[in-house]
Amino acid sequence: MRPQVSAASDMDTAFFYASKVFWFFLDPGNLLLFMLCIGGLALWTRWKNAGRFLISLAAILSFIIFTIPVGNYGLRYLENRFPVNPTLPKNVDGIIVLGGTIDPFITQARDQISLNGNIERITKFSELALKYPQATLVYSSGSGSLTDQSLKEADFVAPILKKLGLNPERVMYENQSRNTVENAALSFDLTQPGENETWILVTSARHMPRAMGCFRKAGWPDITAYPVDFIYKGDEILSPPLSLTAGLLRANSALHEWVGLLAYYVMGKTDRVLPLP
Repeated sequence: MRPQVSAASDMDTAFFYASKVFWFFLDPGNLLLFMLCIGGLALWTRWKNAGRFLISLAAILSFIIFTIPVGNYGLRYLENRFPVNPTLPKNVDGIIVLGGTIDPFITQARDQISLNGNIERITKFSELALKYPQATLVYSSGSGSLTDQSLKEADFVAPILKKLGLNPERVMYENQSRNTVENAALSFDLTQPGENETWILVTSARHMPRAMGCFRKAGWPDITAYPVDFIYKGDEILSPPLSLTAGLLRANSALHEWVGLLAYYVMGKTDRVLPLP
């Protein structure tokens, strides 16, 4: 196993904590709850009109999420941003995959690998690694937890890579990153890619625009987006959720990516709000 990268800077840490706190209040489910609670309390004070407004607004937003697939449209647009199954060059210097596939806390507690719906990131990474046996390989993922940084995802991935036919010793494990900005910067520090090197980036299609923006800003010279983990066919007619739970799930995921794109641009972490293919 090759050396692991050093931790991020204090500025990166401040950005990480600020983004987590900001998203806590902007999360659609949390936001609706806050509106209902504040509005309900206001009804018992002299701010009754404000309370009625907040409760009514929460009801209207809930109905929109229930009937209109706003989250689905937002996610599908992001999924279609970069080409699926891109044409790859004959020679590839490196392949990097972003984590978010393994829950290290459940894995350790249950003594078996706990995977989520992003497993295509690992399977495609392994497939490409076997196709390019000379390529440098990087698995980039620390922990995105705000309260517990004791376990790092990259430290738990080797067994599943081995099951997929990939020698874990080929892989460089970047285990300090807490978000996409740090994925790009710390992986760059770890590998020091040359100006003429060609790399492939593997992550979920809906996350690829933000990831590519971060990697380009971090100085990666020539990197090809290989999106995986698609939710949509790409051209289907989207139906009303008719379920607040389902609507909130998609709205949460879509808003998280779009707000992330805007925040990363405003904070200078990317050069464009919506990176080009």
